[in-house]
Amino acid sequence: MPRVLVIEDEPGIRHTLLQELVAYGHSVQAVGSAMAGLRAVTGNEPDVVLLDLGLPDLDGAVLLTMIRAATQVPVIVATARDDECDMIRLLDKGADDYVVKPYSVEQIAARVRAVLRRTLREGPVPPLVLGGLTVDRTAREARLDGAALRLSRREFDLLAYLAARPGQVITRKQLLAEVWQLSFGDDDSTVDVHLSWLRRKLGETAAAPRFLHTVRGVGIKLVAPPQD
Repeated sequence: MPRVLVIEDEPGIRHTLLQELVAYGHSVQAVGSAMAGLRAVTGNEPDVVLLDLGLPDLDGAVLLTMIRAATQVPVIVATARDDECDMIRLLDKGADDYVVKPYSVEQIAARVRAVLRRTLREGPVPPLVLGGLTVDRTAREARLDGAALRLSRREFDLLAYLAARPGQVITRKQLLAEVWQLSFGDDDSTVDVHLSWLRRKLGETAAAPRFLHTVRGVGIKLVAPPQD
């Protein structure tokens, strides 16, 4: 069941969207502020976000930038702002669609279906297997020696990117650009933090690596551990 996050400050609209999208077969969480929305995006990993811009604590355009720094979840902007320059700017900043109020719930439901179709159009891909590590990119699941790994969305994206390139040394700047979709000028310390978290869940450390090996001065590579 697709998970939809509604970020809308108007209680009446929020309640209507929640009820009607549930009736369309979606699992829906609805919040009324930007910060509650950001927590829901990072904590509950929705399949699509419906984002209003006129939020009480933070402009929705700023929230969109924050969401894009954390995840590539599809975002549909649904707002009363109908300025074409705003539309273009937000689409360029990472929005997947833009709907102007007033809109019908049927229109929103159709936009959600269209975005989900685009997201899933590539279809299933075979799991990646490296030694005892299995990464299923279609199901977004990873297992180590048969046991499921509890990974955040970003940790999974990082693991999947490296696992798809076994033995290839990837720089932190590349990871920042390809996994986080951030520019090469941004701070790459977040990559090190996530690598540390991922190493811990893989049962290794930087000093005693099993899968993730640092190539000093170059980057990181993922390889299958040698068989005993």
